[in-house]
Amino acid sequence: MNSKTYNRFTAAGDRIACGSPEHLFMHEAAERARGILAEINAGSPSRARLAELFSLLTGSTVGKDFGLFPPFYTDYGQNIRVGDNVFINSGCCFQDQGGITLCDGCMIGHQVVIATLNHDLDPARRGDMFARPVVVGKGVWIGSHATILPGVTIGEGAVVAAGAVVARDVPARTVVAGVPAKVIKNI
Repeated sequence: MNSKTYNRFTAAGDRIACGSPEHLFMHEAAERARGILAEINAGSPSRARLAELFSLLTGSTVGKDFGLFPPFYTDYGQNIRVGDNVFINSGCCFQDQGGITLCDGCMIGHQVVIATLNHDLDPARRGDMFARPVVVGKGVWIGSHATILPGVTIGEGAVVAAGAVVARDVPARTVVAGVPAKVIKNI
């Protein structure tokens, strides 16, 4: 199995059964990601070097004017797409097996978590997982310590307040806050 095959599998929304070839591939991919993350998170790489390393991690070229303040964490890395003028602040954790798209002009605050996997609710199958993509629209600002859950799309120009837990789609040009996040303001 390779990342393209795996990404197609997760995009279909099929069950990732515990112990399956897809599940085992996730663990192999995590080892690859940890190796690249060790260089991203160690020392003081230049902005250009961080963009190179992030491109290596994701398997695709990041957009122009990419910014990253390490440390950064992911357990896969090969299903993240980054547009132009995207900034990711320090301490973020991306669980990207289901796919994470950061459109142009996104700003991701300190220690934001973006998750794309859920475990099966049945205790007998709790090791099984389901992947759902997260799409962060153009010009979105996600505040510090926010959590974005699987399957969420955040509309263009929206703001996610610090500490919010986003479990549903966010309309464009709104501010959401709280746990669970709700629209508190139109922009």
